[in-house]
Amino acid sequence: MSDSRLLRGTVILSAAVFFSKFLGLIFIIPFEALVGSKGLALYGYAYTPYTIILSMATMGVPMAVSKFVSKYNALGDYQTGRRLFRSGLVLMSITGMLAFLVLFFSAPAIAPLIVHDADTGNDPEDVVLVIRLVSTALIVAPLMSVIRGYFQGFQSMGPTGASQVVEQIIRIGFIFIGASIVLYAFGGSVTTAVGFATFAAFVGALGGLAVLLGYWRKRKPGLDRQLAQSRKDANIPLLDMYRELITYAIPFIVVGLAIPLYSLVDEFTVNRTLTSIQGITLEEAERIFANINQAVRKLVMIPVSLSVALAVTLVPTITNSFTSKNFPRLHNQMTQAFQIVLFLTVPAAVGLSVLAYSIYGTLYGAGDYSIESVELGGKILRWFAPTALLFALFSITSSILQGINRQKFTIFSLLVGLLLKLLLNEPLLRAFHEIGAVFATDIGFICSVTLNLLVIRTYVSYRFIFVLKRGLLILIFAALMAVVVWLVTMPIRGDDSVPGSYTEAIFTMISGVLIGGACYFWLVYRSNLAGQILGDRFSVLKRKKGESK
Repeated sequence: MSDSRLLRGTVILSAAVFFSKFLGLIFIIPFEALVGSKGLALYGYAYTPYTIILSMATMGVPMAVSKFVSKYNALGDYQTGRRLFRSGLVLMSITGMLAFLVLFFSAPAIAPLIVHDADTGNDPEDVVLVIRLVSTALIVAPLMSVIRGYFQGFQSMGPTGASQVVEQIIRIGFIFIGASIVLYAFGGSVTTAVGFATFAAFVGALGGLAVLLGYWRKRKPGLDRQLAQSRKDANIPLLDMYRELITYAIPFIVVGLAIPLYSLVDEFTVNRTLTSIQGITLEEAERIFANINQAVRKLVMIPVSLSVALAVTLVPTITNSFTSKNFPRLHNQMTQAFQIVLFLTVPAAVGLSVLAYSIYGTLYGAGDYSIESVELGGKILRWFAPTALLFALFSITSSILQGINRQKFTIFSLLVGLLLKLLLNEPLLRAFHEIGAVFATDIGFICSVTLNLLVIRTYVSYRFIFVLKRGLLILIFAALMAVVVWLVTMPIRGDDSVPGSYTEAIFTMISGVLIGGACYFWLVYRSNLAGQILGDRFSVLKRKKGESK
């Protein structure tokens, strides 16, 4: 895959992932208005174990299959990839059903580990219900993972992007329709409404699967013609094929589990630790957890959506270059990947941090604006926003390691970071309250990213000096943007960081985003940084020689 195709695939998936993440963020706002902080926390309790089991059930299949197919396609062997695809559909059907049964029947054991006091918070029985309802999506999701991975192995990102968007639209639509009918038409409980919201994962998955099957029917004739022209057939036994696939898949599982595992540590420690501190009730602890695990995290994950899309595109690309032993192209692709992530993630993270209180107030204060609530959520967002860069770098560095067949180091780096999170979460929560969980996450990911970078440097002799220089320039531009935003919004917000009203929050956010975006764009355009990083497809961003400064 050429660098331009890498960028094209990244743009397609970035748009799809960003749109899906944006919908996921926007839906939380009216959903919280429907079910409250307690209902939002209950919703979060269901999704963390579901996400972990989903990652295990799919075995990192999309990216593992894409790597497998890309490798054999590069060797001119299209037969092996097709055999994997056919048998993989059967295997993933079985795996999905087993995963559903495991999560469904283990829900009563998981719930008491999350909540234990029904007097002021959610009842463990409610947690059991929502976990069981969301578990139904596991029946369908593994099938989608095989089809997405097969298309990605051909460097075709459209089916993955389209299915993700459709899946999210159907899921969110079902959430609102179901929850509204329960609460307003039948006068049902918040627990039942949240149950319908979690069951929406299954309905959305059916929609995503339908899109993928449509793509398969449309493209199968062309893929069959390519299959007939296959130059060779390795004729690998199925057992050896799956052994190779599992070797690829385990690190992808690890990367997919990274953020959910960190969330699981918070899920098991935040409420218990904070309620042991004098003056903090379970209701307040659940409000903090709902922010860390749902409301604020969804905002932070929006800048990370780029790295998620880039990682998916990068694996088959890096694998192809590494298999072909084209190391100059490999180094160029790595440089481009790092630059794109820094170019877009750094200013987004800085902007989120600077405008944290006004963004949180605008998005989550529409119904009943509460200065106390905005102060809590804005504080968490201000400290959590820079973590987006760490999430992004971990995703990209892990994908590079997988592309160059150094998967085991990905597992090692995550386990080291996760161990630090486990050891530090409780003491840092006691020392810094809600911000302590963010600090523990930062420390864990900094360690993991550092280890990944050291391995990359060792095994492909990659020099980071150019990326470091570009990163420093981007950081300087983002800092200048932050100063401008702070000065521009000062007349609106006054001396207080927390907007005094919903109107003030909206005006502060809009003016800050517009001025900040314009400032950063002007800086990267005048310096020609945008055109150099994004390449010929964005030649409009390149300043012409002789253009006046």
